[in-house]
Amino acid sequence: MQFFGGSEISPSPPVPTASGNNSHMLYLFNRNGVCLLYRKWNRPLKTLSPLQDQKLMFGLLFSLKSLTAKMDPTSAEKGNLGVPQLPGQGCSFHSFSTNSYKLSFIESPSGIKIILVTHPWISDLTDAMKYIYNLYVEYVVKNPLYSPGDPIRCELFNTNVDQYVRGLG
Repeated sequence: MQFFGGSEISPSPPVPTASGNNSHMLYLFNRNGVCLLYRKWNRPLKTLSPLQDQKLMFGLLFSLKSLTAKMDPTSAEKGNLGVPQLPGQGCSFHSFSTNSYKLSFIESPSGIKIILVTHPWISDLTDAMKYIYNLYVEYVVKNPLYSPGDPIRCELFNTNVDQYVRGLG
């Protein structure tokens, strides 16, 4: 059973653009903050080790989720800043942009977090991240050889995600 979409993986992958790869990084975290998948494509600077980069990204994500929940004008119960929330609780952000990149985020009800870092002029990536989540369900979750919490090593999943993300734009 898929959360985002029907019985088939949708939407269909985009046609690659002439401008090339518009994506920089992709992260897929489980609910405990374990990075299940980390990919980088168009990132010339190598400032951090992959593990440091993943920890920094999850920390940023945790802080932004906490801040947006605390500042939610529609909720009377704010809770303490920094206290973890369950998926779907409180106000959540979907993306932010700087002059050099855009960070897009989606979280499934099961706590899977998908983060895409792209060029700042890329439009809404919600459908793209739903498609990546559906690939995750089809190729990883339904795989009887996969142990939850382990890094994703399914070549079919990795190949499909790489091809899909490279075509965004």
